[in-house]
Amino acid sequence: MGTNDDALFTSLFAALEAAPDDAALRGQVAQLLLDRGRAAEALQHAGQVLQHAPGDPVALRVLTDASAALRGPTADGGGAESRPAPPGRTRDPFDWRAAEAELGHAVPAPFVEPADDAAPVDDAAGVDEPQRLRADGEGTSEHVVDVEVERPTVTLDDVGGLEDVKQRIRESFLEPMRHPEIAAAFGKTLRGGLVLYGPPGCGKTFMAKAIAGELGAHFVTVRIDQVLDPYVGNTEKNLHAVFEAARAKAPAVLFLDEIDALGARRSSIGTGWSGLRQMVNQLLLELDSVGSENDGLFVLAATNSPWDVDPALLRPGRFDRMTLVLPPDAPAREAILRHHFSRRPIAGIELRTVVEATDDFSGADLEHLVTSSAEQAMSRSLASGQIEPITMDDVRTALGQVRPSTGSWLVTAKNVAAFANADGRYDELVAHLHRKRVL
Repeated sequence: MGTNDDALFTSLFAALEAAPDDAALRGQVAQLLLDRGRAAEALQHAGQVLQHAPGDPVALRVLTDASAALRGPTADGGGAESRPAPPGRTRDPFDWRAAEAELGHAVPAPFVEPADDAAPVDDAAGVDEPQRLRADGEGTSEHVVDVEVERPTVTLDDVGGLEDVKQRIRESFLEPMRHPEIAAAFGKTLRGGLVLYGPPGCGKTFMAKAIAGELGAHFVTVRIDQVLDPYVGNTEKNLHAVFEAARAKAPAVLFLDEIDALGARRSSIGTGWSGLRQMVNQLLLELDSVGSENDGLFVLAATNSPWDVDPALLRPGRFDRMTLVLPPDAPAREAILRHHFSRRPIAGIELRTVVEATDDFSGADLEHLVTSSAEQAMSRSLASGQIEPITMDDVRTALGQVRPSTGSWLVTAKNVAAFANADGRYDELVAHLHRKRVL
């Protein structure tokens, strides 16, 4: 290494001493060290970056390349012989052999799979940051509600797997919306309500955003905490303000999260005044569009318990379509696992094996599995003082600890499908339970 490099690294190390938490700078230093053949030093700096930013792409790349460089000379007994340091130079303070031994003689590739099966994950796909909009339903500044409005860029193509669900959504909801002239010929207006239901943690909210992205519409979210108010009349005003804000943004998708809370069965609320009862009444009023037009406003809702929703909300003209969103199938599980593993240092992950072992896992369960696997590797890393990648042994240990959370939901769903499906509302659920041989 020449004098210019010495001066460069002296300056960079001084900058790191002044700003030790600057992950971007440390990542650049790690890359430069690797480019100059100082893989062990690069590995140490990359490890420090990953301690603060586990998904840093530069640090992960340096970690992989430095690991390969360290094991290269001895992998097959062939490589170049080590040479003594030039006279007058300080010996490299890092023990290369010790570093190699620490990493192991052969660090596997991140994923173990055929090269043509690797399905890249588009991390750029997502949604714009939501904006806070102050909605005023009465035309004055005395009563306003904060709602979140965003313009999703995700579409159904960004949803891994679940082809049957996506096809049902396209046929029953999206295509009529995209071809209004055909819909009008058959007497169908551009208004609609669709309920996405299924076990918790299976991506119903993401699916709703993907639907908004397909329509090129704004996405307005409303939750019970945004509208429920202890003072008489305010709950209704809040809900009306949210609908007015969504209508002003048309074409828009208004997403009612946890509709079983927003639209709970009035028969279960009890007697006397209740903000919950008034909220359901106002929701029915807004869906029927009394005094205003809902054309261009597409109302979606999500729930884990559609059987707890007031039946009046599920009548024709309101939420008259329901789609079951099940736990991710094998292609979806692979996409989800790849996404979460790719943000962490990994080695030798047999993705197909993990996919086969995670049937009935929700998306949240899969994330928890990866997090638990990472905790195993992190414990080893803390003990050794070096970043050690997640391996299949860590994943197997986590699989022994993490169980699918969808089991209790299936038990409840089984009872509903068996005894409360006289109108055929849950035919999709019945078919799924038959396939699972649960019913």
